[in-house]
Amino acid sequence: MKSTKSVHAGRLSRLKALVAKAGVDRLLVTSPRDVGYLTGFLGGDSYLLVGPAKPVVVSDFRYREELEPVEEAGLASVVIRRGAMSEAIADLLASDRAAKVGIQSEHLTVAQRAGFAKAVGANRIVDTAGIVAGQRLIKDDEEIRLISHAAKIQEAAIKAVLPTIEPGQTELEIAAALEAQMKSRGSSEPGFQSIVAAGANGSLPHYRPGKARTLRGRSLLIDWGAVYQGYHSDMTRVFALGKWPPKIREIYEIVLEAQQMSAAALAPGKTTAAVDAVAREHIAAHGYGEQFGHGLGHGLGLDGHEEPRLSHMTSSTVLQPGMVVTVEPGIYLPGIGGVRIEDDYVITPQGARNLCTLPKDLAWATL
Repeated sequence: MKSTKSVHAGRLSRLKALVAKAGVDRLLVTSPRDVGYLTGFLGGDSYLLVGPAKPVVVSDFRYREELEPVEEAGLASVVIRRGAMSEAIADLLASDRAAKVGIQSEHLTVAQRAGFAKAVGANRIVDTAGIVAGQRLIKDDEEIRLISHAAKIQEAAIKAVLPTIEPGQTELEIAAALEAQMKSRGSSEPGFQSIVAAGANGSLPHYRPGKARTLRGRSLLIDWGAVYQGYHSDMTRVFALGKWPPKIREIYEIVLEAQQMSAAALAPGKTTAAVDAVAREHIAAHGYGEQFGHGLGHGLGLDGHEEPRLSHMTSSTVLQPGMVVTVEPGIYLPGIGGVRIEDDYVITPQGARNLCTLPKDLAWATL
């Protein structure tokens, strides 16, 4: 396994080449996730200036000690600002007033952009988009290891919680237990607000848990994620407390087939739209096309939702080895409930490998 230093040094080296190709002299990296990807520092509120010379992290007193390893590893110099961020960046660029500075237009607000333009000079600012995001599309071995570890954490957590679930518990109680189990196993935080949807609440794809209680003979949808050293995992399972409601059992089998078929279609050279269509057409053929309205999946990494998107609603992307995506088809029936089944996959030269190991059969999902 490569050292953390060499991993991040390689990423910075590749970014320098991309910056030169983009036609700018410097790139100001303002996304906290991108700064973390390039340096290993995930504290936030810090910008990274990348160009021909040594990169510079601009931060403040709160992170001075935390940034020492970045400087000691020789990845970047660290400047602790004492004024506004825009003024600190302007000072760094003062010696080269002809330099064109690319900014991450997909991240900066209009007000932040205006502030930098005023401090640095509007004629020097160049809007760029997707330079680091494009680099992050392909995960290296270290990133896949971290995502896999996050998946192991969340699987161990759900296994610990499932035996404790019984009729009468609230959604919030189950969510709290699940998140505590993930943290006790090394997850720094939930990947997102855990979705625990009892009964009919499962028809809401991004439901937020509340005081509704589990009931015997009803379904329970759980969508949860862990974060390990900044990297996310994301899974969804649906359970029944005792006997399965007939309609939920019917759509469960359809969704499971769609999930397995579309996962099997993952391969280099396939487009994200084509893989999405595999699940969408299967669900539509069973009469539930209108009840599957979201995309099939999304990328995973330092963000819980990132590129590429397996969707019929966005521009298509050609899959490449190293991409990590979720596959999560669903059917949602208002007043009855919903089924979504989700695993995480890394694209390999031969196809795809599932980073998750939890079962998905009805027998296992019966509590």
